[in-house]
Amino acid sequence: MNDFLKTLEVQRWDDHRYYHHSRINQTLHFISAMSFVVAYALLWTDPVLSALIAWLVAMTSRQAGHFFFEPKGYDHVNQATHEHKEEIKVGYNLRRKVVLMALWAGTPLLVWAAPGVFGLFEPHTDGMSFIRQVGALWLALGVGGLLFRTVHLFFIADVKTGLVWMTKILTDPFHDIKLYHKAPLYLMRGQLIDPGVAQRS
Repeated sequence: MNDFLKTLEVQRWDDHRYYHHSRINQTLHFISAMSFVVAYALLWTDPVLSALIAWLVAMTSRQAGHFFFEPKGYDHVNQATHEHKEEIKVGYNLRRKVVLMALWAGTPLLVWAAPGVFGLFEPHTDGMSFIRQVGALWLALGVGGLLFRTVHLFFIADVKTGLVWMTKILTDPFHDIKLYHKAPLYLMRGQLIDPGVAQRS
C-alpha cells in the first residue's frame, strides 16, 4: 500500500510540475474540479445529467486550459522539452486527448445522423430525449476512456501503474481543489505563470 501511495504521489507531482504552469490553466482546473464534484454527487441519482455536467463544463474547461493556455515551449523549470513531456506522459497526452475530444464532439452527430444509435435507444422524439441520449453515450465514453487507458497501461507499463493512474484520475477533482483554489486570486493579481510550480505544496 505504501508503494501504491508513493507512486500516486509521483504521478500527481509530475502532472502538476509538467502541465500546470499557467495560472489560467490552474483556474480552469479549479472550475473543472468543482464541476466534477457536482457530477460525482449526481452520478448516484441522475447519471446522464452527471455526464452532461462532466463533459460540457468540467472536461471542456479542463482541456481548454491544457490546449490553449499551458506553455508549449521548452520547460526551463523541469529542463524538458514539450515533446519529451508528451512522450513520457502516463495518461492522455495532447495527441490522445484530441482523439478523445473528437469522439466526444462527434457523439451528438451520431445521435442525430442515426436516430436510436443502431437500436441502442428508442429514436429521439424531442430535444430532451436527444440530449439525454447524448449524455448517456458521453457517460459510456468517459467510463470507456478511463478503462481503456488503465488496461493499456497494464500492458505498456504494469498493473500498478494503471491502477494508480485510474485512482489519480478519479481523485483529481478533490486534489485539484486543494492545489488550485488560490489560482483565481493570483490570476486577478495579474500573475499568469506560477513561479512556485517546481515547489511541492
